[in-house]
Amino acid sequence: MIEWIKALHVISVIAWMAGMLYLPRLFVYHASAEKGSIQSETFKVMERRLLRGIMTPAMIATFLFGIGLVSSGVVDWGQGWPWVKAVFVLVLAGFHGFLARCYKEFASDSNARPAKFFRMINEVPTVAMIIIVIMVIVKPF
Repeated sequence: MIEWIKALHVISVIAWMAGMLYLPRLFVYHASAEKGSIQSETFKVMERRLLRGIMTPAMIATFLFGIGLVSSGVVDWGQGWPWVKAVFVLVLAGFHGFLARCYKEFASDSNARPAKFFRMINEVPTVAMIIIVIMVIVKPF
């Protein structure tokens, strides 16, 4: 049973990360589109479907299956790596919330951030993912 929970957790993480990497890229292009244009309206649909249809359900599943793993006893909280992983998972959840707020700004045509801003923040989930994977696989401490 624990193998199923692990597999579903990894699948959920992959889906969540795919969205976390793609949504800021959509924002890069959306920030350059003229408000009210066909392109802008198309980006709004794409962003809504990605956030509500993939990212948020995947994040919820990631947390549920992760809690299932933690409650099964496979995590030794006496080591340092699970704590570092937990912090960066919370960073990702906070970033998800920030992206949701940005989505609402784009949806209401009130985004004031330039495309360059979204290019820069697109690295946040990548850095967090690298740290999390190293913590889980290498368990350096």
